[in-house]
Amino acid sequence: MNEHQKSPISFYATILRLPRKGMPVVLEPDDAERARLAQEHDLLSLDRFRADMLVEPWKGDGVRVSGEVSAHVTQACVVTLEPVESEVHERIDALFIPEHSPLARYESDPSGELLIDPEGPDAPEIFTGDKIDVGALAEEFFALGIDPYPRKRAPDGETVHGDRSFRDETESPFARLAALKTKL
Repeated sequence: MNEHQKSPISFYATILRLPRKGMPVVLEPDDAERARLAQEHDLLSLDRFRADMLVEPWKGDGVRVSGEVSAHVTQACVVTLEPVESEVHERIDALFIPEHSPLARYESDPSGELLIDPEGPDAPEIFTGDKIDVGALAEEFFALGIDPYPRKRAPDGETVHGDRSFRDETESPFARLAALKTKL
């Protein structure tokens, strides 16, 4: 989502006076908001969406948002275009720091390169002002959980591939070649 576009489920949490134990936020969009979310994410429908989050202070002037987003979505199969239903469950864990915070200054490598650990935690996001859009954050994590290539399953457990179907338990092509070799 680009920075100037407002999320259909925007909810701004004021971070000036956060309780020490955090502020719980629960988002359950109405039918119109779910329809807008479905349209923005190319879904056939979004039957259920719920985000349970906790917004709490982090290291003095930072903010941590943690929780979970869950949803029931219907997408079009990438092969047959038939409806495919699935569940989305994503953990939310994000850190925010104000732009002028000492925590916002990154230590750079002497070579000038930025070193990133792909398995490590995400770097904190920098924000301005006194509010954070936790609704947009929930939408970002929701988008990460959507299957980019949904496939329709046949009633007997087969996965549809174009005009053919393959059983999930099929033996590999190499096993079939080995069987041919033993016949010769």
